[in-house]
Amino acid sequence: MSSKRRWTKSTIIFGGIAIWGLILVGCVMVDRTVVAPPNVAGATYVGSKKCADCHEDQTAHFKGATHANLALKDDKGTDIGCEACHGAGSVHVKAGGGKGTIVNPNKSPETCFTCHLDKRGEFSLPNAHPVLAGKVTCGDCHNPHEGKVIQRTGAELETPNETCTKCHTSQKGPFLFPHQAMQEGCTICHNPHGSVNQKMLVARDANLCLRCHLEHPSTVAGGVVGDGKISAGGEDHRTRLQGGTCWVAGCHEDVHGSNASKAMRY
Repeated sequence: MSSKRRWTKSTIIFGGIAIWGLILVGCVMVDRTVVAPPNVAGATYVGSKKCADCHEDQTAHFKGATHANLALKDDKGTDIGCEACHGAGSVHVKAGGGKGTIVNPNKSPETCFTCHLDKRGEFSLPNAHPVLAGKVTCGDCHNPHEGKVIQRTGAELETPNETCTKCHTSQKGPFLFPHQAMQEGCTICHNPHGSVNQKMLVARDANLCLRCHLEHPSTVAGGVVGDGKISAGGEDHRTRLQGGTCWVAGCHEDVHGSNASKAMRY
């Protein structure tokens, strides 16, 4: 009985190793999905240098752009970085430009989703910018031709918040008492692509505020007192936090900043 039991254990061990080896071999030999540039019917690649002849304003700073890391080349070794997103350009060049001769990602997010597939999922969440509906484009917030893709970065003196507040003007300020979170960036509290929470918040209810105001009690006047109560301004906030949000009427309603109250009340 004991010898049979040892043989069974050995079979399980060696069998497991064999199966694992087959999985590894399968992963190496399986055909992998390759992201290809968008298709332009009848067109061939002309190279990024040809694009620069007419589009110098887009290509002048492209070498320092995040998207320049794509650095795609055709079978002749020609740089086709521009055509990675816009499709092969021969038809566009021959026609001297024109609608329908090249892919314009500003008109549709599908080209962007070829690589950024996770963003398609986020835009499908209940609360999202209406990119899939065509009311907002990726280019409204992103500049793929320069810097770190997000507009208002790089050599510009403005912050990434300027991208958000060019539409969300009431949140821009300036305020006498600005919320420090705004200095860190709008994305501290919001996911600009989409969220299951209202207003595209990264967390719901008081949990959003407690991401900062519990980990760093000094940011809340009074902090956490000796018996474990969460105290702000000398007031026990345990029951208030059970009520839901911190920005309910009468409390911290002006969450982006206030001109009347340091506690960001109206």
